[in-house]
Amino acid sequence: MSRLATVKNFLRIMGAIYTIAFVSFGLQAAGLVGSHGILPAATFLAAARQALGWTAWWYIPTVLWLRPADWAIAAIWIVGAVLGIVAAGGWLQRGALAGCWLLWLSICSIGQDFLSFQWDMLLLETGFLAIFAGETLLPVWLFRLLTFRLMFSSGVVKLASGDPVWRDLTAMGYHYETQPLPTPLAWWMYQLPGWFQRCSTALVLVIELAVPFLFFLPRRLRVAGAWITIGLQALILLTGNYAYFNWLTIALCLWLFFEPLRKITWGGVALAIPIGLLTLVTFGELLGVPVPDIAGRLVSVAGPLRIVNSYGLFAVMTTTRPEIQVEGSNDGENWLPYEFRYKPGDVHRAPPIVAPHQPRLDWQMWFAALGSYQQNRWFVRFLEKLLRGEPAVLRLLRKNPFPGTPPRYVRARLFQYRFTRLGQGWWWRREEQGMYFPPASLH
Repeated sequence: MSRLATVKNFLRIMGAIYTIAFVSFGLQAAGLVGSHGILPAATFLAAARQALGWTAWWYIPTVLWLRPADWAIAAIWIVGAVLGIVAAGGWLQRGALAGCWLLWLSICSIGQDFLSFQWDMLLLETGFLAIFAGETLLPVWLFRLLTFRLMFSSGVVKLASGDPVWRDLTAMGYHYETQPLPTPLAWWMYQLPGWFQRCSTALVLVIELAVPFLFFLPRRLRVAGAWITIGLQALILLTGNYAYFNWLTIALCLWLFFEPLRKITWGGVALAIPIGLLTLVTFGELLGVPVPDIAGRLVSVAGPLRIVNSYGLFAVMTTTRPEIQVEGSNDGENWLPYEFRYKPGDVHRAPPIVAPHQPRLDWQMWFAALGSYQQNRWFVRFLEKLLRGEPAVLRLLRKNPFPGTPPRYVRARLFQYRFTRLGQGWWWRREEQGMYFPPASLH
């Protein structure tokens, strides 16, 4: 495949990923950040303006400052999806991707807890570079540097965290069971013996810590590194639901398959200098190395644009799987559970395959279970919406046990979930751990 064809195909893939991201968010927007949602964008922006004054426009860059209404949020994701389709079709690709980047930044800036995932930031960083993508030396190397930083950082944080399960190579024995949204294949992978899990843990560390250095070597070794990375991403994709993250990482590997034109343009230099300085800061923070003052000042100025970000998934591996069951009652005695669309609930229901869509409420419930409701104030807002019977929020759930009128009381119980073993039945077993949120009413 020629250089030009590779670049155009990458831009097509970026358009498709943007389309998926916008539509996935749009299906949930009203319940998450709409005026009747869990964390209304308009309320967030009003509080930011009061706290930060006119600087709020820079620190929270979003076109919603013009009108933070529900129709405006809908317009953003619809226009973004259309622009993504335009880019995927090969028309006006750079202009369309520039529009996608601006609109996705606008969404991430007001998404609060629900749009704070690493792949949301990776899409912004990759999307920004995609606007300037080309066959010449500097743009190609900026993409390779991003791919290196993404993979290498993921390995460094695992060892730097001091987590013993990474150091004794038992992490993958926990991963398939305790990751946020496993797939059915994760259940089968969990059944494999301990020696296999230790070998696969060691392999993950090698792929993340050693293989990225192949990205800067001659083509044969570089392509080998690309295929190894793609293989790891395919395995993650098959065993877990990580939205569009794995597809985006695979797309980045395309920049490892060809030799760039050995030509340096002024535009490439103008792009490479600030990106290089920002990258220097992120590496310095990761490795604990001091960075020049000018780079630190650049970060404080450019930080809100999220064009260079820190990465590193599963720095500390979760070894247990707490799950929250939210319940409602009209008399305080008989309680009925709300059922989420994708996170574990019914122990006989198979884990879902939902990626590249990301059910953001289900994901946040995983994080909430790892802490307390006091650490997750959005969770209290969520319960309040259930007590009010808010339709936009209820549509985020699979089953509402109070379809007529909302309950008088809500509460949340905590359970410990475990995958079953072969011969023990399908798919989960659980034990109650106690109360997560005590019974409460609107009064």
